[in-house]
Amino acid sequence: MAQAAYLRLRERLVMLDIPPGAPLNEQSLATDLGVGRTPLREAIKRLETERFVQTYPRRGTFATRVDPTALAEISEVRRALEPLAARRAARMVDVGARQRLDELRSDLEDLDAHTSTRSHMAMDVRVHTTVYSLARNTHLEGSLTHYLFLAMRIWCVALPRLDTVESHIAEHVKIIEHMRTGEEDGSARLMLQHMDRFESTISRAL
Repeated sequence: MAQAAYLRLRERLVMLDIPPGAPLNEQSLATDLGVGRTPLREAIKRLETERFVQTYPRRGTFATRVDPTALAEISEVRRALEPLAARRAARMVDVGARQRLDELRSDLEDLDAHTSTRSHMAMDVRVHTTVYSLARNTHLEGSLTHYLFLAMRIWCVALPRLDTVESHIAEHVKIIEHMRTGEEDGSARLMLQHMDRFESTISRAL
């Protein structure tokens, strides 16, 4: 229950459904998420350690502000770790991994101009978290997942100033193709380029 509450609440915070600086009402959230107060508090405590919420004595818990200036620091970490994950995923690819990558590529290719921005962003999350999983390093996966969602919050702030997110999502197809055939260098190189373009695009928008 705590894990379910954590995942759903994190999505709302990342996608700014709960605006930065907004208070979290435990009673209404527990009812809305269909969980008890104890698992909700466990989820909030975890989100606080991950800097998505902050609790103030006698004031309550609030969604943290989004600091666009943090993008450079977040991207510095991601540029170091994302290519490593892509390289490991390509190195360790097997039949099961290829099947997951093939399904992912098929779903990516089904996206079109009529697909909502939120669905495109959800696909971005799915691609990256799949790569983290296929890298088979739980420490690497945990770190990258954290920084991915911090970057996503900043992306959501920039969205109103972006023309489209489709080209960013489409870049994943080539990365997947290199990983499924075990091309370590190509996978790492394309992932690094993907990170650089992401930071550049968001920085210009902000």
